[in-house]
Amino acid sequence: MSLFDDDDPAQAPARTQSTGRNRWLAIAAVSVIVLFFGISAFASIYTDALWYDAVDFSSVFGTVFWTRTALFVIFFVLMAVLIGLPAALAYRTRPYFHPADDIGGLDRYRDAIAPIRTWLLIGIAGVSGIFAGFSGSSQWRSYLMWRHGRDFDKSDPFFGKDIGFYIFDLPWWHYLVNFALTGLILGTIGAIVVHYVYGGIRLTARRDRFTRSAQIQLSAMLGLILLIKGLDYWVDRYDLVNGSGPRLDGMTYTDEHAVLPANQILLAIAVICGALFILNMWRRSWQLPSVAISLFAISVLLIGMIWPAIVQGFQVRPSEQDKEKPYLAANIKATQDAYGISEDDLEVTEYKSQADASATSPDQLDASASSLPIVDPAVVHREFEQVQQGRSYYSVHEPLDISTYEVGGKERAVVLGVRELNQAGISDSDRTWTNLHTVYTHSNGVIASYANMRGADDKSESNQMQWAEGDRTGQHDLTSGKGEFQDKVYFGEDSPEYSIVGKAGKSAAVELDYNSEDGETRTTYEGAGGVPIGSNFRQLMYAIQFGSTNFLLSSRVNENSEILYDRTPKERVQKVAPWLTLDDDVYPVVVGGRIQWVVDGYTTTDRYPQAARDSFASMTDDATQTSAGPQTLPTDEINYMRNAVKATVDAYDGTVTLYEWDEEDPILQTWEAAFPGTVMPKSSIPKELMEHLRYPEDLYKVQRYQLARYHVSDPDVFFSGNERWAVPEDPNDDNHQQTPYRMFLDDGTGTARWSLTSAFVPYNRPNLAAMMSVDSDATSDNYGKIRITTGFPDDTQGPGMVSNEFRTDKAIADEVASFNRSGSAPVWGQVVTYPTAKNGILYVEPIYARRATASTSGYAQLAFVLVSYDGRVGYGTTLSEALEVALTGATPSSPTPDDEEEGSAETDPPASGDSPGEVGQLLEDARTLFADADKAGKSGDYAERERLIAEAQEKVDQAAKLISGG
Repeated sequence: MSLFDDDDPAQAPARTQSTGRNRWLAIAAVSVIVLFFGISAFASIYTDALWYDAVDFSSVFGTVFWTRTALFVIFFVLMAVLIGLPAALAYRTRPYFHPADDIGGLDRYRDAIAPIRTWLLIGIAGVSGIFAGFSGSSQWRSYLMWRHGRDFDKSDPFFGKDIGFYIFDLPWWHYLVNFALTGLILGTIGAIVVHYVYGGIRLTARRDRFTRSAQIQLSAMLGLILLIKGLDYWVDRYDLVNGSGPRLDGMTYTDEHAVLPANQILLAIAVICGALFILNMWRRSWQLPSVAISLFAISVLLIGMIWPAIVQGFQVRPSEQDKEKPYLAANIKATQDAYGISEDDLEVTEYKSQADASATSPDQLDASASSLPIVDPAVVHREFEQVQQGRSYYSVHEPLDISTYEVGGKERAVVLGVRELNQAGISDSDRTWTNLHTVYTHSNGVIASYANMRGADDKSESNQMQWAEGDRTGQHDLTSGKGEFQDKVYFGEDSPEYSIVGKAGKSAAVELDYNSEDGETRTTYEGAGGVPIGSNFRQLMYAIQFGSTNFLLSSRVNENSEILYDRTPKERVQKVAPWLTLDDDVYPVVVGGRIQWVVDGYTTTDRYPQAARDSFASMTDDATQTSAGPQTLPTDEINYMRNAVKATVDAYDGTVTLYEWDEEDPILQTWEAAFPGTVMPKSSIPKELMEHLRYPEDLYKVQRYQLARYHVSDPDVFFSGNERWAVPEDPNDDNHQQTPYRMFLDDGTGTARWSLTSAFVPYNRPNLAAMMSVDSDATSDNYGKIRITTGFPDDTQGPGMVSNEFRTDKAIADEVASFNRSGSAPVWGQVVTYPTAKNGILYVEPIYARRATASTSGYAQLAFVLVSYDGRVGYGTTLSEALEVALTGATPSSPTPDDEEEGSAETDPPASGDSPGEVGQLLEDARTLFADADKAGKSGDYAERERLIAEAQEKVDQAAKLISGG
């Protein structure tokens, strides 16, 4: 006899034909729904497996899939048993005879559920098990970290546990205890309901309200709940080192002297109460359990809540600094260790150089600041597109990136942008499925400009973009002398959702390849990054996955077809390393004749004991941040961060390679044990790639945010807040922090260090407090060395003050006003604070003119460079000229007419009466431009041809006006 069967089947109502038909209809409907979701889920899993196999990371898919599957099954079964078994036992031990006072009451409910009793129990237990299975499946990261966790070889100062216990073990134990509590509570509720419905519990009876079997079962289950709650108190005590408070995170005086003892007392009470409930299995009275549960509730209120509040209010608050001092000291040390900003990681120096305009020549200052970045990557994005994109369906991802390359035998800072495919630029009439997914599949090339606006000789200076590029085929200065260059970009930050590549047999190529040397041609993808979809079954699976029948119907999908998807660098790295938090700033490098995307991967946690925990998005926020990078934590807050991995994604074939970076990080070692063979050793990084790796921005921003407070190691000084700094707001966007900038810094010995730099101001004050830079050259022994420069005079201006000074200067204001009168909008660049080694602080800010043209809504061109030095303000079309104006009072020049013509839709005509010689010069210039345009057209560069023709026509029109006297 089944545990769920009724003892008297004859009592069940007869099944009618209508009931049977309705049941089959319900079964059919449920089957269709299950089949629909099942096929969709299978297609998703199957295509995922194909994708991982194509990128050679099948082991990652296998480990995650089978771990999640095993956890789903285990927790499904456990929850189903915890809910179903108590209910079945309650039914099995029900009384066979019901009192007369139940007739007409609960009898009707018993009769109603009798035909479906077994299915109802299985359904409730099954649905609960499914939810529990999905919950357990989502804990695969916690399980793998617990299974493969490594020691930090550091202990917390209060419990003496290795830090690895808090990061790897404690989260998993928490989940198990909470799961057991939830299952037991739900199972107990189910047992109570069954006992009540079938007469095991009779609330209206004067005595014997519980049958003997009901009392035994409920006493046992409630006792188990209290014992597990005691275990929960034992586990919770370790969370005190990760608590959050108004003053500091981690253990506090109240935690150690009130909350911790309270947890231990409540643990003991919970165990005692649980034992009393279990003892009640052999008694006929609920007196002992009633006393136990009352004692427990009162203890939770008095010991768990009121006592800590009394300690905080009457012992800590009157002398908080003294009471919290040892805990604050532990918090400072843990925070510095967790974010890599301890004294061993810092080099703090006093700034002794003083600005002296009367004793400094413009040439001296210009030589010191020759590498200072004038091009603002956040502003010139549109100019890169306008001058270099070639077609409306090409774009450059915003913001641009800054890196270093050897040009002319010297390391130069360059602004980089990859020309990407922008399908939004395709005309509506051409936006067919065939075009979007088989023709417009990729883009071509890298665009580069010198960051300091100086030419290849690093001396000639212009207020126009100095391109570090020979032509638009990708064969430019960054790749010259390095053999064949693969300029096609199939995997980029703005790549389409998916593309189908590969042609059938000897049929013609169909993929548009505009920027090849032969002009607009057709090509076929030959990389290894696609998933073959030649079979009908695979085409069906991808039709379901992407919701398009064209996979089955289009002639462009053939036996040689492959599909490219999940194409952005972040997506690809996140899928092969789902345990990484990724940097928001993905940057391109040109190495080995190919374009590689570099993605910085972090190991993070919010469980580092005693360390300060803050929002990752808030710490990395600045004027150029588009979003926080993909994260692996359930919340946005972290209190530990390491740049554990440098990942690369090949722009042509999508190959993903993970390299170790922080080899001593225990979290990285844990994940390497969980996914063996997926991360390459640091020693395998190619030398050419190593030359272009840099210190990641998100890590720098997080460390900068924490250093604003935690540069102070003395608890008394920290508590007073007198030495607290702040990251200055961006002068052009006061809702965000100022963006750090990359540039070469002179360390005083004549050696230029490639650095990531920003300023600090005192908290709630505008003057300069300190400078923070970090050595960003991965080939340097000092890579990652954080340098803090302090000791600036109290009256040293901060970035906001300098920006305000520029905006209120009359001469600069007049120039800006002239922009508005001419129809150009001024765009203020970033204020760069540049501490020269010998000549004091120099501040530089570019101003761009956003000029509208017939072909675009407007793009920015550099109009002026503003400088402030020792209280003197100057501006000019170049940095050299601005320094000359500031130090000598020379008259600045305005942008040349040619400059204005290049970015303006209209050009002021020359005044009548200009000499005939000027007419001849204009016509000669036009003839030269027409010849250059003809050459550009023959080379396939039609965008340049059109620009040159338009410029030549402007020259002809000017000459005509001179001749006519108009």
